[in-house]
Amino acid sequence: MSDPHNFQVNMKGIIDLLSNHLYSNPNVFVRELLQNCCDAIEARRIEQSEHQGRIEIELLKATPPNAPTLIVRDNGIGLTEAEVHQFLATIGQSSKRESINRENFIGQFGIGLLSAFLVCEEIVVVTKSTQADSKTIQWKGRADGTYRISTIEQDFEPGTEVFIRAKQGCFDFFDFEFVRDTVSYFGKYLGYGVSVSCGDRQDLIAETPPWKFDESNGSQLKDAYLQFGKESLGAEFFDAIPVQLDELGVEGVIFVLPRANRSTRNHLHRIYLKNMLLTESVDNLLPDWAFYVTSVLNVSKLRPTAARESFYEDEQLSETRFELGKILKDYIVDLADANPRKLQQLIGLHNLSMKALAVEDDDFYQTIIQWLPFETNMGHMTVAEYRQISDDPIRYVSTVDQFRQISSVAAAQSRFLFNGGFAHDNELLEKLNFQSEFPNAELIEPDALAQDLEELTELELESVASFLSFANEVLGAFDCETEIRKFQPGDLPALLTSNRDAEFLRSVEQVSKESDSLFSDVLGDIAAQFSTTARTQLCLNFENSLIRTLVGVSDRNILRQTIEMLYVQALLLGRFPIKPKEMRLLGSGMLGMIESSLNQNRSSGS
Repeated sequence: MSDPHNFQVNMKGIIDLLSNHLYSNPNVFVRELLQNCCDAIEARRIEQSEHQGRIEIELLKATPPNAPTLIVRDNGIGLTEAEVHQFLATIGQSSKRESINRENFIGQFGIGLLSAFLVCEEIVVVTKSTQADSKTIQWKGRADGTYRISTIEQDFEPGTEVFIRAKQGCFDFFDFEFVRDTVSYFGKYLGYGVSVSCGDRQDLIAETPPWKFDESNGSQLKDAYLQFGKESLGAEFFDAIPVQLDELGVEGVIFVLPRANRSTRNHLHRIYLKNMLLTESVDNLLPDWAFYVTSVLNVSKLRPTAARESFYEDEQLSETRFELGKILKDYIVDLADANPRKLQQLIGLHNLSMKALAVEDDDFYQTIIQWLPFETNMGHMTVAEYRQISDDPIRYVSTVDQFRQISSVAAAQSRFLFNGGFAHDNELLEKLNFQSEFPNAELIEPDALAQDLEELTELELESVASFLSFANEVLGAFDCETEIRKFQPGDLPALLTSNRDAEFLRSVEQVSKESDSLFSDVLGDIAAQFSTTARTQLCLNFENSLIRTLVGVSDRNILRQTIEMLYVQALLLGRFPIKPKEMRLLGSGMLGMIESSLNQNRSSGS
């Protein structure tokens, strides 16, 4: 076995990868430089508890073609010469001393400084450690992976200065307004002022974050949150929910969106890590069902990814997500007790999210189910409203198309029918069977409804026997049975129903026609498994005048044509997928009717 070898690292390539491909936006170099300052100050505070942190950002303008320079200063812990070699020149080695709890810091990876190479070719760091007898050290690192270190004899206060000069094509990132606004965007809540200056211009960046609002205001605190949301997020939110999870290190406010979020994707959140903005694109901090809220949260214990634009999926994140979800559940439960009208408004706005949560959480289901509206053939109705007018089980169908097929017929028979076809409604209605205080729910097949319709008398059956036999012969080619019953509304001549196996089989056949031969063979094998249990039925309405007339027609051509057209019409009304041969049937039937009409006109003209 040969001796082990070390990996060969192309430093220029590594720096290019980290600085140009790790981060989603070049302006994050400002965030990374701010983060390094904050961590240096925090490290010094751990050793000197009374230390007052200070960050100064100075922009030195230059006349083109000369490049502007940005200087970032902090009075933090600084670095010794040995630490400069160890940390600034070793990618992945964070400069946070191992003797200090790394959870106190924003940065964890030792690569943040490299983000400056997004906008410059060389980084100059001048630093002096708080350790006794430390010297002032200058480090110059270049994007090609080389660096130099030297000692500066002049006096220098403990802390660090970072100098970056804009490279060609990046001068816009060294504009005063851009720097000031970016510093404010990322660092306005740091807790100590950050000064940004250029010549005679100087701005102090410092604002009070919502998690530091004075709770002594009592009822006015929520108004302060809502005003903050309006000014910072540009929306007049439905409500604001304070968050204070001390053990998990989470604080801030959750806002209920003022309009329905049509997407089931979790709304994005503005997340701060130890008072510095981490990102606005975190989408896994709250539960998936919480897509009716947005938030401004400050976290201190979650572990950011290397790009510091999201969090690692670990136990800490899972627990945090669970507790934030619990806050939202408790908020809704409290509304049900204290302000039912407002809860109804909330459900009206965010019906889908409420239903998603009720499916997931049984306790929440028991609280909210009576308030959730469902579509029925008698209008929208809650379970509680249905219970007030009927003791019968709730009957429902599983798809929107099934509901559309039979809702009017069920209504004409004075039967309630719930539509379980919308998102989560099937699961919600099914769960009623496990709640003793609510009526049971019964899933029905559309073809079962046809069996409940009024049967013909023996005399009537005799009169339609020949017609019914011929109708079955005609529609047998389409795997459809024919029945004659009496039902309302009387102006509906026919009702086409099918069970789930038949609906699935029809969909499979439709897809098979549009697929390649290999996939069609696979679909054919699947379809064969359902062919024996699939059942489609055309129920003709003996209360309809057209059907009564047809029974007495003796011309087989007219009967065949009319039966086929009734079948196609019922398919269209029921929103069934149309097979190619059924589409051809529609075309030939229309042509036949036109031809028959023309022949009659010729006969009468002659």
